[in-house]
Amino acid sequence: MASENPIIIKRIKKGAHGGHHGGAWKVAYADFVTAMMAFFLLMWLINTTTPEQKRGIADYFAAQSISQSTSGAGGVLGGTVLGPVGGKAGGTMSVVQNQNPTVHNTEHAQARSHLRGGATQAQGQDPASQSHSADHLQPALPSAQDGAFASAAEAIHQAMQTMPDIAKLSRQVIVDQTPKGLRIQLVDQDGQPMFRAGSATPMPYTVKLLRAIAKVIAALPNRVAISGHTDGRNIDGPNGMTNWELSADRANAARAILTQSGIPNDQVYEVAGKAGSEPLLPEDPDAPANRRISIVVMRGSPPAPPHIHP
Repeated sequence: MASENPIIIKRIKKGAHGGHHGGAWKVAYADFVTAMMAFFLLMWLINTTTPEQKRGIADYFAAQSISQSTSGAGGVLGGTVLGPVGGKAGGTMSVVQNQNPTVHNTEHAQARSHLRGGATQAQGQDPASQSHSADHLQPALPSAQDGAFASAAEAIHQAMQTMPDIAKLSRQVIVDQTPKGLRIQLVDQDGQPMFRAGSATPMPYTVKLLRAIAKVIAALPNRVAISGHTDGRNIDGPNGMTNWELSADRANAARAILTQSGIPNDQVYEVAGKAGSEPLLPEDPDAPANRRISIVVMRGSPPAPPHIHP
């Protein structure tokens, strides 16, 4: 009888490969996929937004649009004091922003440089020369009204956020400071006009927005200039109405709402219709954003009170 060979079964345990790195590659891959998703989402948003929306976003994050007040009171005037150069004054306002933000920074840097260097140079100068140097530096120093305007801009922003029915219009309200004063622009957007088409009748949300703005402006002594603007397309309105009459009527309608909401009549300095002569977007004269109302709280001194004779 033949002997049977024993059956030997070998069990080989495979070692766990990659134990030194585990699942770290999964985390890195997830981060990569998330970054790519965010990138393509950003590209899609850039492609779908209109030029007006891009400009509104840029103005919202720009430092000169709405400045934070660092004063103590935190109100409209925010603890600032209007100096002898503040208050009401005459003049007209160009709605197209004429001031590059870098100009202010350059002027302030030059003023600081002159002040640092002038302290040592003035020791060897006569009083007349020192007075001339001070007069030369005065225009470069920041105005005492800048703080009040910054506080007013912040107050307008906060007032809009507390009113849900007009908070959605925040992208259509551009607030900035110009050499002429604090400028508040109410611009049209596709599907969201400030006035009815071809009419000087404001939309209900426009009335609420103007009333909120009036409460802030009424706390300032400065005079106010109001101008209406249209796009570049000519209208054929009733009785031969053109863009000039339409823009003037819209500016006057805004004035009526502002004065009914607390701004004294004598605080309004100018009401003007500019038609399409000063587009907000010169590269696209027919853009909806060119249709707007501009309200400028003007810099300058208040007028002297009239003399009363007995």
